[in-house]
Amino acid sequence: MRAVRFSVITAAAAVALTAVTACTQKSGTQDAGRVVDVTAKDDSCEVSKKAFPAGHVELAIENKGSKVTEVYLLFPDDRIVAERENIGPGIKQKVTAEVKAGDYVVACKPGMKGKGIRQEVKATGGTVAKRDPRLDAAVADYRRYAQEQADETLPRVEAFVKAIKAGDVPAAKKAYAISRLGWERTEPVAESFGDIDPKVDVREDGLEDGQKWTGWHRLEKSLWKDGRIGAEEKALADQLLTDLQDWQKRVGTAEITPTSMANGAKELLDEVAQGKVTGEEDRYAHTDLVDFKGNVEGAQKAYELLKPVASKNDPALAKELDKQFAALETLLDKYRTDKTSYEFVSYDKVGKDERKELSDAVNALAEPLSKLAAAVVK
Repeated sequence: MRAVRFSVITAAAAVALTAVTACTQKSGTQDAGRVVDVTAKDDSCEVSKKAFPAGHVELAIENKGSKVTEVYLLFPDDRIVAERENIGPGIKQKVTAEVKAGDYVVACKPGMKGKGIRQEVKATGGTVAKRDPRLDAAVADYRRYAQEQADETLPRVEAFVKAIKAGDVPAAKKAYAISRLGWERTEPVAESFGDIDPKVDVREDGLEDGQKWTGWHRLEKSLWKDGRIGAEEKALADQLLTDLQDWQKRVGTAEITPTSMANGAKELLDEVAQGKVTGEEDRYAHTDLVDFKGNVEGAQKAYELLKPVASKNDPALAKELDKQFAALETLLDKYRTDKTSYEFVSYDKVGKDERKELSDAVNALAEPLSKLAAAVVK
């Protein structure tokens, strides 16, 4: 989930989509017209062009400010098309996206807060170039997967809410981690709507000024730190269920493309690298490894669906991704207390050296995963 902690990627972990750059360099003025330079500063967000052809667009981002920033390509209603988060001062990054003709917004968020500094841009032209039908099949399958995850989440959340409303702290604690699994697997899709994530998955240090703290982590604090369930917690539990029912209904309307799937897979690994490995995500419950597992599973699902095209366009990349996913899964299995369920050791019992090992494995996967979008659009 997004928070000031780091947002989703750190400057140290930022990896440019080098294959996309190579394609741009080789293909001349036509592809050069699809590159939008974004210069992010503390008080401005400059774009090199306000219009570009529909199809694949690349944002070439440079942070010339003094603050960590985020850059988003948004629909006018704030749904996310593509994003790069936690871009440190002096850092350059690239992100590729697939867009139809229409109006969009480029937003820079210095300090990673608020609605950001915005520039209106437009994708011009008639239709997006015809793509490999296997990618259309991948999008359709992933859309079904995202809906299934939302559908499976609701009964788990209902069990969590029921325990809270009954005042049963042990039962609520037991239901907490598993109720989050479907959300963690498809978090980039949920976050693409913009308004749901701040309601259900924000941590206290990620709150905007004046924002009321609601959602899973607010209840987590009450259960583990305060050890109580009062009238406020029961009302918050009802609100969590309502907000997630809204998510369930809206999942089917999400804009999903092959590049958003690939970028989303990378975002999930970035979530792990900077939220779960550090123990910041579930800081009271210490159930971070369940979220960790969900993020990895969601990333792997997106990759597996895109693999038929990616492996043809970049066999070496696919081979490396297969290797690193397998290595990370093997490492995670060391911490499972029940091989048939999603039960892991409490993360506060995982030592510094073990956390470093997990972090290294995540980074080893995140680097090649950052190239997946480029492989898909070759």
